[in-house]
Amino acid sequence: MQRVKLDRIDRRILADLQADGRMTNVELARRAGISAPPCLRRVRALEEAGFIKGYHAEIEPHALAFNVTVFAHVGLNSQAEADLRSFEELVQGWPEVRECHMLAGETDFLLKIVAHDWDDYQRFLTTKLTAAPNISHVKSSLAIRTSKLQPGVPIDVEVGPEAESE
Repeated sequence: MQRVKLDRIDRRILADLQADGRMTNVELARRAGISAPPCLRRVRALEEAGFIKGYHAEIEPHALAFNVTVFAHVGLNSQAEADLRSFEELVQGWPEVRECHMLAGETDFLLKIVAHDWDDYQRFLTTKLTAAPNISHVKSSLAIRTSKLQPGVPIDVEVGPEAESE
């Protein structure tokens, strides 16, 4: 990622796009207090610098009959870098796995998995996850409900220059 000094306008743009990625450039510029052409240039610069990784729609899982979310704590037999990367590459091919985080501590990976129902998850667990090479153990935690789902990071628009990136 390129080193870019973020000013208040850049942080406002990032905060607004994070809250609503479909916002028009005209509305984004109005909120940032600048005209549309420089706003678009700033957005492109933020994309090129790696601050903005992409845009997506937030889909309601239940609308597509994904009624079960499971967090699986996965332990591997080997933590050699090649084995860790091999597992990460394998997970990339499993569409049910929506997030994969390598952790420090007792668990090597935390996976967020969606399934249509509990039986669907059990099939995934037994035919893919526990059948994968180098798996030591899997502990499944069924999500009951989600009370907060806020992607991204907190962005303080009014931060002073001492906290800005260089």
